[in-house]
Amino acid sequence: MTARTWRGWIGWALLMASFATLAALSGMPVAKQIAPGVYVFQGTGDAVAPANRGMVANNGFIVGKDGVTVIDTGASYRYGRAMIEAIRAVTPLPVKLVIITHQAPEFVFGAAAFRDEGVPILAHERAAQLIRERCAVCLANLRKTLGEDEMAGSRVTVPDRTVSGTTQLESGGRTLQLLHFGPASTPGDLAVLDTQTGVLFAGGLVSNGRIPELRNEQIPGWLAALEHVRALDLKRVVPGFGPPLSGDSIMLTGTYLRELDASVKRAYKTGQSLSDAMHNVQLPAFSHYKIYAIAQPQNVQRIYLQLEKQ
Repeated sequence: MTARTWRGWIGWALLMASFATLAALSGMPVAKQIAPGVYVFQGTGDAVAPANRGMVANNGFIVGKDGVTVIDTGASYRYGRAMIEAIRAVTPLPVKLVIITHQAPEFVFGAAAFRDEGVPILAHERAAQLIRERCAVCLANLRKTLGEDEMAGSRVTVPDRTVSGTTQLESGGRTLQLLHFGPASTPGDLAVLDTQTGVLFAGGLVSNGRIPELRNEQIPGWLAALEHVRALDLKRVVPGFGPPLSGDSIMLTGTYLRELDASVKRAYKTGQSLSDAMHNVQLPAFSHYKIYAIAQPQNVQRIYLQLEKQ
């Protein structure tokens, strides 16, 4: 390495460090590289609130030889714009594609910023349908929680490209596998595997240190999907919430789901009322997880009401 090249590299590194510092101070997302060309914006994992500006979920991007692929887009148009600027600080290559892993408000509303840049947006066909049918309500709720200023410009953005099942594609010069295991955390879950590095963006299938929120789930399918993920040759897994994982630690999501389902069924079988079950069904091993106090009784309620319909 020549002296000029070395000085250039140092200058670039200092510029990137300065950007990361300014981004952190301003509340912008900060990209962390976890594998060659693979970057993650890690959210707080908390419940959406004004203090965190809705930046609670994970998303990221993959840099190939001629372009960038974005995975999930955050909770607001403003966040989507901040993602675009953060990506430009890493690479001058254009964003070629946005992939939405599932329909959940913390993951979809930044898509409008990419749509305004002319970037195609892809999701599973069932996720696209749910975004079209339900995201207006989610957007209204986020506006109430975060305020009009934070959500300015945010709008429902229906993906313009869809897949119906597992698909392999080339995007930005990287080979990606879009994995669909059937209805799981939602009917239209996708997991995105970068074949070059073995990094999987798991979307709604995996959560780390945060209680999964049951919304449109099929627990048997979700558990089966986790087994499929575990069988893959993966180097890192980026969960929907929380720090990246490796090894069998992804299965803690499945452990929670199994114990929750079994505990609610026992409460129902022994004649506990819904209100009693929501209070009594506790999983102490997960009580330190984020949003436990909020999500646990809601999850109990959802399963209990499903049992009443059987």
